[in-house]
Order: sequence, then C-alpha cells, then structure tokens
Amino acid sequence: MAEDKKTKQEIERRRTFAIISHPDAGKTTLTEKLLLYGGAINTAGSVKGKANSKYAVSDWMDIEKERGISVTSSALQFNFDNYCINILDTPGHQDFSEDTYRTLMAADSAVMVIDAAKGVEAQTIKLFKVCVMRHIPIFTFINKMDRESKDFFELLDDIENVLGIKTCPVNWPIGSGKEFKGVYERDTKKIATFRSVATGGAKSAAETDYTMDDTELKTVIGDVLYNKLSEEIDLLDAASEELDMELVSKGELTPVFFGSALQTFGVETFLKHFLSMTTSPLPRISDKGEISPIDEPFSAFIFKIQANMNKAHRDRIAFMRICSGRYENGMEIFHVQSKRKLKLAQPQQILAGDRKGIDEAYAGDVIGVFDPELFSIGDTLTIPGKKFSYEGIPTFAPEHFCRITQSNTMKRKQFVKGITQFAQEGAIQIFQEYTAGMSEIIVGVVGVLQFEVLKYRLENEYGCDIRLEPLPFEYIRWIENYQEVDLSKLKHTGNVKIVKDMKERPLLLFVYEWMVQKTIDDNKDLHLKLVEFQKN
Repeated sequence: MAEDKKTKQEIERRRTFAIISHPDAGKTTLTEKLLLYGGAINTAGSVKGKANSKYAVSDWMDIEKERGISVTSSALQFNFDNYCINILDTPGHQDFSEDTYRTLMAADSAVMVIDAAKGVEAQTIKLFKVCVMRHIPIFTFINKMDRESKDFFELLDDIENVLGIKTCPVNWPIGSGKEFKGVYERDTKKIATFRSVATGGAKSAAETDYTMDDTELKTVIGDVLYNKLSEEIDLLDAASEELDMELVSKGELTPVFFGSALQTFGVETFLKHFLSMTTSPLPRISDKGEISPIDEPFSAFIFKIQANMNKAHRDRIAFMRICSGRYENGMEIFHVQSKRKLKLAQPQQILAGDRKGIDEAYAGDVIGVFDPELFSIGDTLTIPGKKFSYEGIPTFAPEHFCRITQSNTMKRKQFVKGITQFAQEGAIQIFQEYTAGMSEIIVGVVGVLQFEVLKYRLENEYGCDIRLEPLPFEYIRWIENYQEVDLSKLKHTGNVKIVKDMKERPLLLFVYEWMVQKTIDDNKDLHLKLVEFQKN
C-alpha cells in the first residue's frame, strides 16, 4: 500500500508539455530559462551563438549548433516547486513539422510562444491546428516584450481570429521596447517592474513589485503609461474572457502571459501559473478503452527514435512516454507489436543530448531506452499479461523527392545502414524501384530542409558522401488493393513512377495532381489511398 501511495503521489506531481512556435519566436530561449529555474543548467546558452558561445542545451545536434536552429525535438526533465516537469522542445521550422506532431502525441498540454512584434505567424497556425486535433490545453507566452511590439489588444485579436481560440490575459504588459516597464498581474493586482540587467547566468531581471496606489509607481513608469494601464485594466475587466479552466482543458480558451525570455522577465510567474493550471497525466485512449495513469500498472508508447546520440557507441535510443503506473529498472515488459517479453536496457533520464541512468520513472515521464532495432514509432509497451495498444502515430505523406546516390560505392554497407536508420527515425521515407532492390533509392520528405539534414548526418555520422538529385514528383498515393492488381499492366502516363516502400508496399509518384485521377480513370480496378497521412 505504501508503494501504491508513493506511485500515486509521484504521478500527481508530473507535468508534461510541449513548447511550440514559429521559428525565431524565442521558444528555445524560453526553454533554457525554464531549465535555469529548475536548476537543470547553470547558465543559459546563446541560441544564435558565435563559434565560441555556449549552445542552447536543447539544440544538441552538431547541425543545430552550426545553423542555430532546432531540427529535432528534445526531451528535458527537471524539478521545480515539488513538480517534476517534462518539457518536450520541438522544431519550429515547418520542414520538421512531422517530428513536432509526433512529439505533441506525448504531451498533455502545449505552450505556444508568439513574437510580440509579429503576432500569429504561418507555422504557429499549422502547429496550433495539430493541438486542436489533439484537444490539448494551450498556454500562450507572448515573448520579446523588451522589443517594440504590436498593439496588445491586436495581439489578442490575432490569436482569436486567426487561430479561433478565446484568450484570457493572466497578466498585462506596461509598454514595450525601450518603454517596457513591467507587467500587471491581474489576480494579485500587483505590478512587477522591469529593468534590464546583463543576462549571462542571471535567473531574473531586476524587478520591484508595486500596487496601483503606490505613490512611487507613477514615478517609475511615468504618467502616460500609468494612465494607459488604468484604462486597459478597466477594459480587460469589463470585456475579456473569464479564466474558465474547463474551457482551457478542452483547448477552447488559452491563458495569455507577456514577458521577455531573453531578459528572464515574466518567466517565473508564467511557470508558477502554468503548473497550477495544468493537470497531472490524464488517461490515454487504447483499443481497450481508457487507461488510467494511476490505477493501471506500467504501460507506455514509443513516439521518437534517435540514432547516434552517442557517436562513439552508435546507439539507438527510443523515446518512451510512460502512460500509466511505475517503471522500474530491470522489470520485464511486453512489446505488443512483436509479442515479445524483454527487459529494457539502459533506461535514461534525458536532458537533450545528455543522459543519466535511472532506477524508476512514472506516468507522465519521458525516458530513453536502448533500442535493439526492435521498436518502431507508435509501438506500445505493457507488463506481461496486459495486451492493448495505444492509438497509432500518423506518418505524413512526403511532398518532396530526391534520387540519392553514393559518391563512394565502397561504403555501400554504411550508406544502406544510415538511410535505413534515418527512415526508422521517421524523418525521411525511403522508396525503391518496384521491380529492383536497393539499386535506385528515392528519398521522400515533408520539408526540403530534411534533405540537408540527411546529407549532413550521413557524412558526419556514417562517413558517406552522397549526391541528391531533385525529382519532379509532388504527389504520392499508396495502392490499397495491390494484391489484387497486376501492376505490370498498369496504365499510366510517362510521368508516373511505381515504387515500393520499406514494407514492400507499392505506391505511385505523380508530377501533377490531375495525373492521380487520370490513373484511377484508366485503371477501373485500382484503389488508391487518397489520405493526408497513413497510420503505422
């Protein structure tokens, strides 16, 4: 009973969320500052960093350090105010949106970071729609208030009109840019004033708290901003939405916070409010119904696979979201897809590229385990005797294609291993000539930057120089009834290519969209999979 009580307490203090944003909105900087508060790191890295700078902890891959962008999601865990927090930091660039989608499958809520000067941007819209599909709570942090911003009410209208979600400001900014003086906390009615200090390893900007009737406040912020703040407070109290946590939990209302991640201002109050507003891990849907995180024994699913996190050992790590119960190092688990019992090797707590061994973990935690080339994205793990599967994780159809060839054919073995490994990670999809083996390999991706990452990683992790030849195909369709169709007699135009995927399933690549319908019309018995994504 004592063990059950401990498990319940540990699960209830877990919070697992993803951070999403358009590129350059400050997502990685905010992540770093949250880690500072949790004591997980001592100094924040420079995301844009020069050659001798410390890089952002969450950007651990070499290409991320060189380019100053996030190209893969990372998991980070730390403790703060008796909460155990699992942050899933996602790539902001749309070319890596599939990785972001998979990561959101492992999150219980999302933090949306918005640039105060730009408002809602294109990638924010795309990622937000993913959150809506998942019905997860969304919390908004409007960042870069120390720079000139759009009108504050316009920013709220932007969120409501473009994203279609109601807003409730939890705090309110006083000025922006050089005139940024602080924020008004609507619940306590206190004002935290802002004064820029050297960031370095500092955990907070210099700030002083006031109330609206403090005589010093007008001196600090000036009459103009004081009067403007008074008017805006009245307007907010009269017209803004109430903070209804039921609507927040449904993803219909987003609490909004203002601050500056770079200056570490507004970050702590955001974190404290966020932790009090979010819930501990919720039940997850399986093919046997809801699985309770507390009442059910250990279960989990794999949402990400990453090769070569440790280049010296050529390891392959599976990222596992624990959905129920307690995991203990050395326990026997059941891999539902292969129907095999096994013990997970080298369970680790993740801090981006850094790892440390663990003895236990609980529902809500994201941990890494060594993958003996058995796991696939979306796989379910349970204890022996419990046979159910969590919802599958979609694989999006690629939109860009290249023919890939080696510069040095002597490294054929390394080349095949490398591209196969990256395909298993889910970043790329590999196709071959339908009637041939690995003689010609076509790589398909959701975003063209994935080609650059593939080339970089093959060269740096496997020593394989490659050439990528762009192909004109833009549309892909799987052949649903391929076992009933003689593909050698398929009627199609010269700009249609028959290939097969890694599971030997045939599919068609088209240059133009009209070719899809023409091929269907010319082959009455052919059934093509006209879907946005296919499940594993």
